[in-house]
Amino acid sequence: MSRIGKKPVVVPAGATAKVDGQLVQVKGAKGQLEFVVPDDVSVAQQDNAITVEPRNETKRARALWGTARARINNIVVGVTTGFEKKLEITGVGYRAAVQGKSLQLALGYSHDVNFPIPAGIAIVTPKPTEITVSGVDKQQVGQVAAEIRALRGPEPYKGKGVKYANEFIFRKEGKKK
Repeated sequence: MSRIGKKPVVVPAGATAKVDGQLVQVKGAKGQLEFVVPDDVSVAQQDNAITVEPRNETKRARALWGTARARINNIVVGVTTGFEKKLEITGVGYRAAVQGKSLQLALGYSHDVNFPIPAGIAIVTPKPTEITVSGVDKQQVGQVAAEIRALRGPEPYKGKGVKYANEFIFRKEGKKK
């Protein structure tokens, strides 16, 4: 039995959910998202809650049960409060700035890196060494943050590069004389 799958997804006030067969649509203050639930799982709406149940006792149905519930919950949270990831830049001369529809990064290369901001994502730089990626789709926010981090990942000797705000960089000792 899935511990996560058993819990119903509560739709808060200010958001509306509609279940049409295998399609779950949720509208909220931040926007609208939809998710097509796999056929191995049935989804139903009761009052202001969405419940997910496996159609049969196969391994695949049990695996998708908790996954489908988590995806529906992420949609509900996304359209009501949204998601955000914070990135930090460490290094002398490393900085970031939003210019129009692109993020301009100086990461120690011979040229500046221009990262185009995708639709549905908002990027803000409160300081030149901080980047905040926000949006309604959890997967897209995480993917964009990972792509920005991959431009110059943190190195283990001095810790220079782009890292998540809550990430710990394991430091290595340098050469010995």
